[in-house]
Amino acid sequence: MSDEQRQRQRMDISRHAVRLFTEQGVAATSGEQIAQAAGVSERTFWRYFPHKESCVEPLLTKMVDAFCVVLLAWPPELELIDHLRETYSPLLDSATDEDIEAVLAVVRLTHGERALRAAYLMLRERAEDALAEVLAERMGKPRDTIDVRVQAAAMSAVLKVATDDVARASVAGITRSTLDGHREQIATALRGLSQML
Repeated sequence: MSDEQRQRQRMDISRHAVRLFTEQGVAATSGEQIAQAAGVSERTFWRYFPHKESCVEPLLTKMVDAFCVVLLAWPPELELIDHLRETYSPLLDSATDEDIEAVLAVVRLTHGERALRAAYLMLRERAEDALAEVLAERMGKPRDTIDVRVQAAAMSAVLKVATDDVARASVAGITRSTLDGHREQIATALRGLSQML
């Protein structure tokens, strides 16, 4: 199996896990149930994920990746706020509305499920590293300098708070106007940060 096929399979398992977590709760959902729903063996399931809560990582990673892609494409002549308003989406363009709904469902679940919250916060920490790499290139500085790391941490915090807000606002379903509001909220919150770059 190719790496691309493995990544697709992990994502498929992630989607099934989130659906089951949402329908019946994390505690009531077993790894065996997730594996069955995804059509994989338990052995394959446990090879991909050290614990069932880590199943949310592939979907959440798509959200971080989408933000990093936008940052990498940030033209030098534009302010970050303008670039975000034009191009940012919570997931990459190839994502389905179902994936966006699934990501927001995970974010909502993290507020009541400690194990999912831990997975979410660990991913956020890794996201800071990815953001620092992008910002270091943009700022022309080493990624380990304090100003690069502070910028990355601030961006990660803005993204987290805005995502929490859009998740709460879209319990009944995501709409294009909700996503537009999310983009605007992030752009506005990052205005001060962009002026420092």
